[in-house]
Amino acid sequence: MELTLVVLIIIVGLTFDFTNGFHDAANAIATSISTRALTPRVALVMAAVMNFCGAFLGTEVAQTVGSGIIGAPEATSGLLLVLCALIGAIGWNVFTWWRGLPTSSSHALIGGLVGAALAASATVHWSGILDKVILPMLLSPLVGVVLGYLLHTGILWAFRRSAPRRTTRRFRMAQTVSAAAMGLGHGLQDAQKTMGVIVLALVTAGWQDDFSVPVWVIAAVAAAMAAGTYSGGRRIITTLGRRIVHLDPPRGFAAETAAAAVLYTTAFLVKAPISTTQTITAAILGSGATRRFSDVRWQVARSIGTAWLLTFPGAGVPAAALYLFLHAVTPV
Repeated sequence: MELTLVVLIIIVGLTFDFTNGFHDAANAIATSISTRALTPRVALVMAAVMNFCGAFLGTEVAQTVGSGIIGAPEATSGLLLVLCALIGAIGWNVFTWWRGLPTSSSHALIGGLVGAALAASATVHWSGILDKVILPMLLSPLVGVVLGYLLHTGILWAFRRSAPRRTTRRFRMAQTVSAAAMGLGHGLQDAQKTMGVIVLALVTAGWQDDFSVPVWVIAAVAAAMAAGTYSGGRRIITTLGRRIVHLDPPRGFAAETAAAAVLYTTAFLVKAPISTTQTITAAILGSGATRRFSDVRWQVARSIGTAWLLTFPGAGVPAAALYLFLHAVTPV
């Protein structure tokens, strides 16, 4: 039973990582596609490659997710908890992808873990959630908005005397770099969350003693995310790239650069699992508001905000219900 559950968790974990890839592919490429800096196919290939490379840049966030969110029970009960958390997160990812809403796969996973842990009467590290999840969740979009606004304001001032057509062409080229930086940052942040959950399962089963991430876990997660990214997620690409605000290349470059800066800072310095979706969406809002606030389609932004608030219970409640059912029918 234990071996079966561990293998199943690895398979479901990689499935979650695949859904994370196609759900969050828009994070790295939506702005570049909408401004025609990159064609969809080239953008997807580049994002997939950068996601794969980004997964190898660090494991600090993975260790935070593995050890700092919940304390899973030992043996079968703990493995069921992890499995149900992953299934709850996958369900929320698929639902919001179908609705075209750019919600956070990271917060869906954490919501699933907390929901299943509460159902299992397991330890929830509330102080760690506050420090590493809630505060970064609130602060990273605010920083993204401010950085996006300030960076695009600086671009407008620096190029105020330049020919518009030449400036647009230059920023289309620059967006190749900023989109690549976003793809790398997405791999750095989001791939590590799945690594952390798989390592949590290995520790729960007693297969390893600490929360260090084996190389085979990094490689498997990186490959699954790259495959998911290449598969697309065009519904969310449309929402991020066109429905929130009209983007031109300078705005797209400002949004991508601001969001990438937040991703790298939180991964390397804070070691916090933030949402790449929230960060890039906020940066798009900030860079889009530099002309006038009425340019932003605030109704779409409100719908996204509502979906963000529902992410924790949207993944956590099904995960808890599934755990109670499986725990009742599975010999422990």
